[in-house]
Amino acid sequence: MSFFSTAQLAPLRLQGFRNLFFATLGSSMGTLLAAVALAIDVKDRTESSPNSGLWVAAVLIVEFLPTIVVGLLLGPLLDRLERRTLMVAADALRVAVFVALPFAPSAGAVVALALLAGLATGFFRPAVYAGVPNLVPADELPQANALLQTVENASWAGSPLLGGVLTAAAGPSAAYAVNAVSFVISIVLVLRIPPRLLQSERALSHGHWRDLREGISAALHSPSMRAVLVGWGTASLALGAGSVSEIYLAKNTFSAGDFGYGLFYGAMGCGLVFGSFASAAALARYGVPRLYGGSLVLMAAGYLGAAASPDAWVAAVLCVVAGTGNGAAIACNALLVQRGTFDLLRGRALTFVMSITYVLVGVGMGLGGAFLRAPIDPAAPRWIWACAGGLLLVAAVLGFLLARNLGGETAAAAEVTSAEHAPPVAAAN
Repeated sequence: MSFFSTAQLAPLRLQGFRNLFFATLGSSMGTLLAAVALAIDVKDRTESSPNSGLWVAAVLIVEFLPTIVVGLLLGPLLDRLERRTLMVAADALRVAVFVALPFAPSAGAVVALALLAGLATGFFRPAVYAGVPNLVPADELPQANALLQTVENASWAGSPLLGGVLTAAAGPSAAYAVNAVSFVISIVLVLRIPPRLLQSERALSHGHWRDLREGISAALHSPSMRAVLVGWGTASLALGAGSVSEIYLAKNTFSAGDFGYGLFYGAMGCGLVFGSFASAAALARYGVPRLYGGSLVLMAAGYLGAAASPDAWVAAVLCVVAGTGNGAAIACNALLVQRGTFDLLRGRALTFVMSITYVLVGVGMGLGGAFLRAPIDPAAPRWIWACAGGLLLVAAVLGFLLARNLGGETAAAAEVTSAEHAPPVAAAN
């Protein structure tokens, strides 16, 4: 079986999914292009401040912090509200943010606006993945996830470079303008998708906190979602520690400078693109449990190999290996979560799982950063990456064992809200 076949592009024949695919492509490219501009903008505005590094860290943190808040506190809105309307509103808010950013009077205002954009993204991205199972036949869901992951990862690999070039040539405002246009295009494409194709049913609330508890309980009762919470949660600790130490591995361990850091970053991105695109064919051949465990083992091999590498070039090759495993594992995550419950609870359960893994990434960053105190020992990043590789091996075993039980996920979720206590359902328009 070829990893690259026309069957992998089959979901694109469906107009609804095709519109969502190109909307995701445009918004992903614009978001990551603007992320570089935001960091440069804040750095330039605070250049003379002793807290410049903290300001840059703040603008990076607000890119994912709202996703945690959405998952832990606001997830029911993804099931209660019409998903198409929610996605359009999120894009409209991001248009307003990036139109306003060139006029921001201070670094604090830039961070505040970036926080609003992050909040919108915290709703948009889960709504996309919650809606995909309704857009494509069940047997094409792996291919659909692979295509969405591929464009997101390709954007992650290429857009930051474009953002840096554009910002250097024309300033942050040019990147902000491009991003605003990308969201306008996304709105046009999403509006072309009939609401009923993104959402088969909508829950009528029995109270926000009860709705929230139902989503969390659905995630905890689903075997496939538990596989992600435990397996990928463990991997997230390793990824957080590895990401915060990556620049030190390049510059302090291998003496490869800024170029080395960019090399590692790009190598990971290339691996992510390959792994995500090849995931659909690999899932068809090996099944979820073996691919999930195997992709985490591949990540572990990449991290352990990079930790033991003699130079930056060998480490970069192993970063491609780690990125390939990462891309395949993320595709498995999407499939496991989407199949983990029925549409009525999918949005809030999905955002809860995303939030927990983001929290664990943050914990991993903190743990890794704790071992990187000045003056930096050149061996410290090697040890952090080696420990991350060991933790990924643990994640591989846990993920494989838990992913073996994929039967009855919907039934398990249904136990959360029995027939007599289930929230009433309103048909989507």
